[in-house]
Amino acid sequence: MFHAVIMAGGSGTRFWPASRSTFPKQFLRLGGSRTLIQSTVDRIAGLIPLERTRIVTNQQLVGLVREQLPELPAVCVLGEPCKRDTAPCIALAAGLAYRQDPDAIQVVMPSDHVIQTDADFQAGLRVAERLVLDRPERIVTFGIRPTYPATAFGYIQQDLSRPVSLTGASQRAGHVESSPNVVPTAVQQFREKPTLQVAQEFVRSGEYLWNSGIFVWRAKTILDAIRLYAGEIMGPIDKIVAAAGSSNFAAVFAEQFPLIQGRSIDYAVMEKYPEVVVVPAPFAWDDVGNWNSLARLVPADADGNHVVGEHLSLQSQNCVVQASGNHVVVIAGVSNLVVVQTPDATLIADRDQEELVRQIVPALQSRRPDLV
Repeated sequence: MFHAVIMAGGSGTRFWPASRSTFPKQFLRLGGSRTLIQSTVDRIAGLIPLERTRIVTNQQLVGLVREQLPELPAVCVLGEPCKRDTAPCIALAAGLAYRQDPDAIQVVMPSDHVIQTDADFQAGLRVAERLVLDRPERIVTFGIRPTYPATAFGYIQQDLSRPVSLTGASQRAGHVESSPNVVPTAVQQFREKPTLQVAQEFVRSGEYLWNSGIFVWRAKTILDAIRLYAGEIMGPIDKIVAAAGSSNFAAVFAEQFPLIQGRSIDYAVMEKYPEVVVVPAPFAWDDVGNWNSLARLVPADADGNHVVGEHLSLQSQNCVVQASGNHVVVIAGVSNLVVVQTPDATLIADRDQEELVRQIVPALQSRRPDLV
């Protein structure tokens, strides 16, 4: 059976001031009626039931997850007592899923991406599921066809000489598996975030995809892989999983999880595992990495401004504006700005210098910790 793991940690730096350490990006509504984490759960509706959907987050965010997703069983929300990166998170979720269902196939995904459409996403998952059913030792990941030489993403190099057939998938995957643009291949290598020059070479080659961070695998397969390549993680994880459902689960979790050394799943497993297949994503994807992302999510007005909330624009062009509540943001005679208003802080930044936003949180940490 299909199970879902939604990774919902985060520190809330790139969408400051709307996003904070206690209210990171996945809890925001960015141009839609639902928050990013709500949309992530909506995306798998009808394919994976809520009781087989597990959200792994920070302990301090458990209440917020339950508030935004009241329909999710409380036992399906796990609050890590400390940050330990993605490999321990995935190992824990896989261990719990395997205990519940030894044949579990998991989709693991971040909680803060924008994906269109739900139907295309589910069709892609069906392709990945078929690949795993055909060869249970496979790990499947989704790659995004690059539209520009991004330096903020990791890359996956496809081995185009080794396409992977979807045996028996036609009835399950429909139009997706027959598309000439969606041909699964073996992975040649994973590459970390490149320089601009290297990213340009990647895009020109046609061999590279952006790493989406979305995976499909059998729970047993990823547990075996972590045990093989990062076995030190599994001692505490095994103890936590063994305590699941007992009255001392919380105590064991709080005691054992901090003993793990944090590692990303890419470093721990993906870069070493020999049976990784990449599927070019049959869905539109955006990791909404900073406020400029609103320009891709919110239609522009006649002057090229992308605005959410109450506003007035006078002779202003190419701005990104987000207002909250009944507060009116007025932009007059300006261009190329990001303007974000919240009840206790306001951001004004040059759109071309928007990466400076990441420096705001550390700069405010000692002066105004209440704002981060």
